[in-house]
Order: sequence, then C-alpha cells, then structure tokens
Amino acid sequence: MDNRRLLLLLVFSFSLVMLWDAWQKYNQPKAVPAVAGAALEAPAPKPTANLHAPLPEAPPPTGVAAVAEKTATVTVSTDLLKAEISTVGGDIVRLDLTQYKDANNKGKDLALFEAKHQYLAQSGLIGENLPNHKTSFAVVPGNRELTKDAQTVILRLEAVAANGIKVAKVYTFTRGSYLIELAHEIDNGSDKELAVHAYYQLQRDIKPPEGESSMVSTFTGPAVYTDQDKFQKVAFADIEDGKAKFAGKADNGWIAMIQHYFVAAWLPEPGLLREFYMRKLESKVSPAVAAGVIVPAPLAAPGAKVAFSVPIYAGPQIQATLEQLAKPKAEGGVGAQGLPLVVDYGWLTIIAAPIFWCLEAIYKLVGNWGWSIVLLTVAIKLLFFPLSAASYKSMAKMRTVTPRLMQLKERYGDDRQKLNQEMMALYKREKINPLGGCLPILVQIPVFIALYWALLGAVEIRDAPWILWITDLSAQDPYYILPVIMMVTMLIQTKLNPTPPDPIQAKVMLMMPFIFGVMFFFFPAGLVLYWVVNNILSIAQQWQITRMIESGGKAANDSKA
Repeated sequence: MDNRRLLLLLVFSFSLVMLWDAWQKYNQPKAVPAVAGAALEAPAPKPTANLHAPLPEAPPPTGVAAVAEKTATVTVSTDLLKAEISTVGGDIVRLDLTQYKDANNKGKDLALFEAKHQYLAQSGLIGENLPNHKTSFAVVPGNRELTKDAQTVILRLEAVAANGIKVAKVYTFTRGSYLIELAHEIDNGSDKELAVHAYYQLQRDIKPPEGESSMVSTFTGPAVYTDQDKFQKVAFADIEDGKAKFAGKADNGWIAMIQHYFVAAWLPEPGLLREFYMRKLESKVSPAVAAGVIVPAPLAAPGAKVAFSVPIYAGPQIQATLEQLAKPKAEGGVGAQGLPLVVDYGWLTIIAAPIFWCLEAIYKLVGNWGWSIVLLTVAIKLLFFPLSAASYKSMAKMRTVTPRLMQLKERYGDDRQKLNQEMMALYKREKINPLGGCLPILVQIPVFIALYWALLGAVEIRDAPWILWITDLSAQDPYYILPVIMMVTMLIQTKLNPTPPDPIQAKVMLMMPFIFGVMFFFFPAGLVLYWVVNNILSIAQQWQITRMIESGGKAANDSKA
C-alpha cells in the first residue's frame, strides 16, 4: 500500500507538470509558414483617452507619413548586438544576439527580431502628418560600429519636415548592454502648440520559437506589468478572439514580448501616464499580433524643441540584468519594476527564484553550470535528508512485512473488510505507518518541481557545457547517455522498494522507469542531469537505510528464536 501510494504520488505530480506543458503547446494557435520580408497591414494606434491634452483625430497616413516605395536598412554593430534598422519607420527589423547561437544552426547567431517570425520593434508619433512606423526616414551619416575605445554608437534618422515640424529618431547602443535607448526629437517650427502622443509596439507572429523541445513548452506571447495589476501574460488566442485581459491605463509599467530564454520590452519611465494595447494584425501570410504602449510627448510650444526617450531591452532573460533594470535610475536602473518576472518559473516562482539564486551562487564558485546543478542537487538532498530518511525507513519496514501481507491476502482475499482489518493490525504490531513514505515526499515535491522550472527557465545554461559530450545543457543529450543512466537508476529504485502485493501493480511499477526514461530522451541535458544525481543520491540513502532495517529485523528474529 505504501509503495503504491508513494509511486503514484510521484507519477501524478510529475505528470501535472508535463500535462501543463502539453496544454500550453496544444493551445498555441497554429500558423502557416511566414514569408521572409512579408509586410503587415498595421496602422498606427490611437489612444482611447487624453493622456495629457486634447488630441485631434489622426487621418490615414499621408504626406510625410506615406509608406516609402523603397526600403533600405542600416546595420549597427556592438559587442553584443547586430541591429538592422529600416528607413521605413525607423524600426528595428532584425536583431542578432551575437553571444548566443541559433538553436538549429550553431554556426549562426541567434536572431531575436527577424522577418521569419514577422518580429520587430516599431515606434512612431500619433498626430496629423507626424511620422509613424510607415514613414520614410533619411539616415544621417555616421559611425555604425562600436569602435575599440567607444562606449556608445548613435544612429540618427530624420523625417522630411511637414508643416514646419521636424522629427528625428535617435538610437543609442551601449557597450555591454542589451538596452537600446530610442529618443524622439521634435522641432516645432509651426505657429501652434504641439500636443502629440508616441507609441512603442512589438509585432510578432503567433508561432513558438525554433528549437523548443516537443516535450517541454514555455510561454510565448505578450505580457504587461503595472504596480496595480502586477504581471499579466496574455495568450495569442485571447488577442485573436478579442478576449485579452490586461491593464489598460497606468502611470507606470511596461510592455513585453516573451519567449523561452529571451524577451523584448519597451520600458517607459515611471510616473508618466500610459495606455497599453494589443491587437490582431491583418497579415497576408500568417497570423500576427501587435502589443504596445502609448505615452504622451512633452508639449512643444511654437518654435520650441523637445526631446523624450523610451528604452527597449531586447536580449536574454539574465536574472542579474533584469534585476538591475528594475531598480530606480538613482541606483543605475530604469525603474522597470517587475521585469525579472518575465523569467517563466510557472506557479512556483516563490520557491524557484531562491533556488536559482543558490544555483547562481554556486556557479560563481565553481565556474561550470553542470557542476553547479550537481552541487545544488546534493545540497537540496542534504536539506531534506531527515524527511527522505523517514520515507525510506517506512518503505524498508514495509519490505520486511511484505511476505506476511502476501499471506494475509491469500488467506482473506475474498473478504476485503477482514483483509483490511488484519493488515491494519499488522501495521500496528510492527509500528508501521502506511502513509509514512508518502508524507515526507509530499513536502519535497514542490521544491523539486520548482527546481525543474528554475533549470528550464535559466538562459544562463543555454549553450553552457558540462563535461565531455555535454556541450549544451539546454539541449538534449546527443547520445542519450544521461537518459539511459536515469532509466537504470529508476530500475534500481524499483527493486529497492517493497513489491506491491498486486501482480498488476508490480508490472506497472516495473514499466515506469522505461516510460519515464523515454520521456527524458527529449528533455534538456541539464534537467536530466538533475534527476540522475537526485536518483543516485536517493539510491545510496535508501540502500543504506534498507540494509540497516533489514539487518535489525533479522537480528531481532534471531534473538526471539
């Protein structure tokens, strides 16, 4: 009974995690293949309410806001990024992260923004004849590559003046940073006060990124954070169906597009009134969405010049970096409170976050993420040593009485009530708690599931080697050595556990290692490494406790004889 409940509990808990992953993947809307460079019919957004002053309705883009007949791009390179900015809209249409490799081609840099997924960062102004993401811009000559001694690269784009109003977009790229500053400069040469709004949006199709495991699925889609409503992930399907629920207006917060390991987020400064929006885009090739934020620009008096900026973070979900950006400007951040929440730890974030902190602390000492996983697993095993010992003691005692349980079943097999009475009497005489093996494990399950999510969401282990054939802990074991070892360890554990009285149950328990072993063939090597180490430690502890209990039982029987 104890063994059955224990194993079923473990199987049920782990199955919940896998079913959640499968549900997310299943409910990810299907999309037809995108065509590189395909354009979307995406008009500029409008605020639903005044954010600083009455705003005239903006007509369809004309004049300065007309779509350019010819599209060109200019490339900016830093030590971490390679960005392509289009002369149409001045948008970032491609962004390569040079420190990370493509999941399907390790010879190529990973492209976060790209035409294949219709993924790009757009921005513009809302107002009559003001430039938006369909406007032609001219590129001001200048350096496009971060030089050895420079800390920044600046790209300036200017729109053709209309009605005496000049607008420029200025990108600032910084060494060692994935944070890109986008400034708008408005020179109001008209005779009227200029009250406009600026919008910043992320556009993407609804397909998951390449390289994602078929067995492990993480969230892909937009997210909003405000102090009032906290962190809100929004499914693509809800946007398409018009059922998306998220914060509308606030004086703080940010908008992001999340995928496994990486994030792009527009980060307006706190204290500025803003409005968030999400909408389905009319695409000629595949479904896509836009998620953005509208903010008021400073009022520009006639003849005055104003400038304002909103940064975009586009890069890996590195916890230390995200935590730094969440700090106020006085402490070196940008005030993007809640930004570390984009790391998807599932519903056990409160446990997973400190676990990753410990993992990172160990890494700083040993300098290898694989050995960090091993040492963290050992530390957690030591932490729960008393609980594990109690569970294994209970199972060891169950092993000693299994022959007598089988006798009781043969004797009272037809009388279920009498059988249960005799079994409980046996447990009482031998001082065995039938639930003694389950309860300690129940306490540990949330921790081990949280560790699973922490390892799954850690971009730090992407492309990180361990030893020999394991060159990427986030990828599958290329030779399936770790999954096979795990299968063997599970078989050994099955042999150490008491044999269920029911032959069918015994066969099911014997099959479980093979079922789980096949599943783990498709898991990232880092996750399998954690399970292998945990199983080996469990075997050692269980074997020692079982040997002691059985030796003690044999000695007691000998003394009685």
